[in-house]
Amino acid sequence: MKSNSKITTNAGAAVEGYQDSKTVGPRGPVLLEDYFLHEKMAQFSRERIPERIVHAKGTGAFGKFVVTHDITKYTRAKVFSEVGKETKMFVRFSTVGGEKGSADAERDPRGFAVKFYTEDGNWDIVGNNTPVFFIKDPKKFPDFIHTQKRDPHTNYKSATMTWDFWSLNPESLHQVLIVMSDRGTPRSYRHMHGYGSHTFTMINADNDLVYVKFHYRSAQGIQNFTNSEAVKIKGEDPDHAQRDLVNAIKQGDFPRYNMFIQVMTEEQAEKFQWNPFDVTKTWSQKEYPLIEVGYFELNQIPPNYFRDVEQAAFAPANIVDGIGFSPDRMLQGRILAYPDAQRYRIGTNYQDLPVNACPFMVNNYHRDGAMKFTDNGGDSPNYFPNSFDGNFEDPSYKTRPQVLQSNVAGYFDRNENDDDHYTQPGILFDQVMNDTNRANTIHNIVEAMNGIEGPKRDEIILRQLCHWFRASVQLGMGVARGLGINMNELQKHMPR
Repeated sequence: MKSNSKITTNAGAAVEGYQDSKTVGPRGPVLLEDYFLHEKMAQFSRERIPERIVHAKGTGAFGKFVVTHDITKYTRAKVFSEVGKETKMFVRFSTVGGEKGSADAERDPRGFAVKFYTEDGNWDIVGNNTPVFFIKDPKKFPDFIHTQKRDPHTNYKSATMTWDFWSLNPESLHQVLIVMSDRGTPRSYRHMHGYGSHTFTMINADNDLVYVKFHYRSAQGIQNFTNSEAVKIKGEDPDHAQRDLVNAIKQGDFPRYNMFIQVMTEEQAEKFQWNPFDVTKTWSQKEYPLIEVGYFELNQIPPNYFRDVEQAAFAPANIVDGIGFSPDRMLQGRILAYPDAQRYRIGTNYQDLPVNACPFMVNNYHRDGAMKFTDNGGDSPNYFPNSFDGNFEDPSYKTRPQVLQSNVAGYFDRNENDDDHYTQPGILFDQVMNDTNRANTIHNIVEAMNGIEGPKRDEIILRQLCHWFRASVQLGMGVARGLGINMNELQKHMPR
């Protein structure tokens, strides 16, 4: 709104009485003809769009991405075309399971969604602050998220639901271990790493293809809360991470993240110890070292939170020439689910909104739909091919065909010949964590599992304990002691 200007209706007509309704006399009833009263109340009633089913609580900032190292041998994507190139971007951070009013310090993964406004279109990487995820098939996602939300009977969070699901799905163990460590409660969004998590492809000018994973390493360093610190800050300031980001940028202390990739050839993928497209697994950085690409800096808090953060819409479907997908099952499912969720939440024309709109040319034959506020194609044809506009399909953007592993379609068990859910969590606990990390992780697991209730309590606990033991004996023993488990009873549930 411009200052020193008359107040108007949404249609632009001057408003005679903004603070007083039109009535029959000073004490009489309100008249139906006071249109602005209805407009104001109707607008107010609709101020909230449906919150995200996941990642509802979050914050975001604009910034820039700067290329510092040449990776054109891997990709022809224009965003990486030359050292020194700058690209405008937007980043949204979030928690995963909580509602919009939940605390920033909940034990949870953190969403780390990145949007690059490139001349070849907007490119989104929708990742987390962890390199892995709880499940490896998208069909399991709704069930998993249900366990992170509220019990349909009591309407409160249920440790029983959560651990029942995790104990029945050992593929979740790697991510569960990370979340139960102090990495599950980062001190701020500035003090955590980010990951694309999924496996993607890069294609270079010669149409050569490699598989890649994206990493963003915090230049501020890693800082986490202990569990007791996180509980305290939840009560003192449930919006602490939002406040931290806003204040840092206001003070000119711009958060910076250095971007790296891991690269795997098609031949290496064939020989990899695990399925390289399984998002519950990582690629060893010793075997596939980090290759520096550039950095991004967040330097502008959006002037209006709702317009730019709440309406920000990310989708893994948004890729650009030189970047491609992989057979990662979870990625394939998200290609469909994310745009569908945004159309439901914001509307079919959500990509016209400023934060989501490509700042360069958009040219297609999509038309109409609710809230179409661009020129909607004007008087140009709304079909292709046609004899009038001269638009064409550009063959220079044609991607390289990929050879699929099989020509047999069916329902394949996601864990068949790929059921090692324990080696990587074991390495993480025994070799990567230090003594303090291990002690805190065991404490956090014990505290979380103590919340399991009901007649199935012992069964769920013992089943989950078996997973901890398979990953690491010292982890299993630590959790068992903390829970006061009878070791003789536990032996009955251990694998033969």
